[in-house]
Amino acid sequence: MKLNCKWFTEKHHHLVVKLAISVLFLGLAFRFLFSQSTGFSNVSEAPFIEQKPNPQPVSVDFQENGNQILENGTQYQENGTEVPVNRNPNTSADLQENRDHSDNATQVSLEPKSSGSDDVQETRDQILGKEKCDLFTGDWIPYASGPAYNNESCSWMESRQNCMKNGRPDTGYLFWRWNPRNCELPPFDAGLFLELMRNKTWGFIGDSITRNHVQSLLCILSKVEQVVEVYHDEEYKSKRWLFPSYNFTISLVWSPFLAKAAIFEDDNGISSAPVELYLDKLDPAWTNQYQDLDYMIFSSGEWFLKTANYYINDTIYGCHNCPNKNQTELGFNFAHRKVLQHLFSFIVSSNHKGTIFYRATAPDHFENGDWFNGGSCQRTEPAKEGEFNIPDLNKYLREVELEEFEKAAVKASEKGMKLKLLDVMQLSLLRPDGHPGLYRYFHPLQTDSSTKIIYDCLHWCLPGPIDSWNDLLMEMVKNG
Repeated sequence: MKLNCKWFTEKHHHLVVKLAISVLFLGLAFRFLFSQSTGFSNVSEAPFIEQKPNPQPVSVDFQENGNQILENGTQYQENGTEVPVNRNPNTSADLQENRDHSDNATQVSLEPKSSGSDDVQETRDQILGKEKCDLFTGDWIPYASGPAYNNESCSWMESRQNCMKNGRPDTGYLFWRWNPRNCELPPFDAGLFLELMRNKTWGFIGDSITRNHVQSLLCILSKVEQVVEVYHDEEYKSKRWLFPSYNFTISLVWSPFLAKAAIFEDDNGISSAPVELYLDKLDPAWTNQYQDLDYMIFSSGEWFLKTANYYINDTIYGCHNCPNKNQTELGFNFAHRKVLQHLFSFIVSSNHKGTIFYRATAPDHFENGDWFNGGSCQRTEPAKEGEFNIPDLNKYLREVELEEFEKAAVKASEKGMKLKLLDVMQLSLLRPDGHPGLYRYFHPLQTDSSTKIIYDCLHWCLPGPIDSWNDLLMEMVKNG
């Protein structure tokens, strides 16, 4: 009896061991099969993101004009004679920055030309912000929230851009926002921007479009803290503002050529003599404070279309729009390229530790003429893609900008410098509804019918589409 009990106990023990081993092997097999079916991995896979195709280049059509307008108020005809032009005496210098348009407006790519180098291509993608997304390709979409400020909440806009106060009846142009096609662009966060800029200095260097841009930024930031004007020059063209709580300074430096120049214009933009432009000397108005600025944004273009004498080594070298004079006609593109080469050479050799932007040329939207011969801008909605063509003059300015910027950006990248392109062309091309038009004047339709009204289709209403430039700027600063 004891023997049988012992035998039964040993047999039961062996069965338990076999059962445990079977369960172990079964579990291992199940785990192997399950891992194959679910694809476990030590490295998580990124989800696939559908990329939308890049759109075709956007372009703008303008009324062509074959004759040249001289700075002394006359028009130079193709037959070599000069005839007076009936200029409105109230025309501001800002509108005089615009120009006649040459024939045969053509389309132009919004991208720099390829140099054929993979390294250069990679650098250019980084320049244009494509390392994360392309902020400059997108669409205007309805935006019910509207602008961050209005004409009553901001005291820094000029009356000429205060379209609402001047009686513009439609408001639809205020309810759109720029939406890049392959990434998110958050609305401008004024509080965050001021925190990022604590104890920093900004310099905006350029012409009246730059001033327009600065006013937009001041209006947005003033919703968080009122800014204080701490400096202006004698002509009130260069100014400086301070946000006291953040010790943040914004400077507007009036330098329409970025180079040294003698300009002989009155307040109405009428010139008594050609511009004297020194192609080999940068403007000390900004070079003297260059090293003190943490962030800078340069822009130029329109002013190079003016009649000018060009100097190199303090000696007359040639001119633009100088008929019947014993000088070499070099053209505005020659001067534009020379100045940009000098600008970018200065920037790259400076080893500046901050962030420097170059804003590409922005378009105007005169239709059925130009500012001096009845051109207007009366649209109330954004344009459809491809609806406009860039006129030749804008095309030439842009091509020079992109070519010279690309060469400089490669050198800057090699030195670890932050040189970035702020390309507002496409988003601005699609907004012919965003200009003051005749509402650069106070209630213009109530004026004497004999008064000649000149449309402003170059600058931008405040608030308006130009506010989106700051959305781009902030995103580039955050990702910089």
